[in-house]
Amino acid sequence: MRFTISREKLQEGLSAVAASIPAKTTLPVLANILLETTERGIRLSGTDLDIAVSTEVAADVETPGAITIPAKKLQEIARELPPSPVKIAAAGEQRVTLECGRSRFKLLGLPKDEFPAFPAVRFDESWRIKSGDLQKLIQHTSFAVSTEESRPILNGVLWELRPERMRMVATNGHRLARMELPIASTGAATGDLIVPPKALDQIRRLFPAEEELEIARGDNHLGFRSPFTAVYTRLIEGPYPNYEQVIPKDNDKYAIADKGSLTSALKRMSVIASDQTHRIRLSFNAGMLKFSVQTPDLGEAADELPIRFEGDQLDIGFNASYLLEILRYMPTEEIRLTFKAPERAATVEPEGWSDPAKYLCLVMPLRLMD
Repeated sequence: MRFTISREKLQEGLSAVAASIPAKTTLPVLANILLETTERGIRLSGTDLDIAVSTEVAADVETPGAITIPAKKLQEIARELPPSPVKIAAAGEQRVTLECGRSRFKLLGLPKDEFPAFPAVRFDESWRIKSGDLQKLIQHTSFAVSTEESRPILNGVLWELRPERMRMVATNGHRLARMELPIASTGAATGDLIVPPKALDQIRRLFPAEEELEIARGDNHLGFRSPFTAVYTRLIEGPYPNYEQVIPKDNDKYAIADKGSLTSALKRMSVIASDQTHRIRLSFNAGMLKFSVQTPDLGEAADELPIRFEGDQLDIGFNASYLLEILRYMPTEEIRLTFKAPERAATVEPEGWSDPAKYLCLVMPLRLMD
């Protein structure tokens, strides 16, 4: 194998696959990147057996071939190279030479045969979705997934595909985010998929918003591809909880508040809130929202904010961190909060949003200490 590539193209390819290389592994070949020559240049691939990424970049190929090279060392070398063409050659199945300007490196690789095969996903039965639409769903929901290992099903994002719409839902049992987008019928099979957030992060990072993605499903894998890049991920298996049951339909009190002002007040109150519960009391009255926090070992704080509020007076406690996280992803300057009672779930939605997407977040209250 022998080819010449610009330093920039080499770095571009390496950064695309870097996130799929495990930091620690008992299988030496997983710490390597697979380099293969193609008709258009070279393809770089990496995997940790849960996620696999491959991308193609332009290069001048003299002799075709394939080999795996230690990913971390190749990245470190590429970062320090002078801005000159890089010549890479493999002699046999293990020795790789790399030349750039006056710099010369020799690395020990591993044969291509040792690299794991990518999952069997049939793209002839794929459906097509605009990358920007998918990224919008990911951005507004994946923050709410659980990171606890006790309920692995909640460590993924539920992706519901229907003929005319797609929806993503994520929750950790204390907060929930749900977004739905209308789509043109893709002709593909409908279904519910539970996708690891790490894979969705790669979709956001690697595919430009204007690109159309092909998406196909294998037995327990999902594949995403564009003309130059492909991402494969293992799906999380099992039934997702019935989240519709926890979304309140009868909240009869609502408040409309300025997102920026509410965020600032919550951040101020968080300074005094407990590091364990982050509990803050919110008291809603006609025209005014009062904040108060008392932490026995630390002190107390109070603040207030003008709002529009409809309903009977309400005192309710929340984890300020969860509320702040939800507010960060609200796409409008004003937000609408709805309530039923101090022990019932509250919802947060964008106010005055003209987008065709439907977006709702839910947060469970905390019991107030008198």
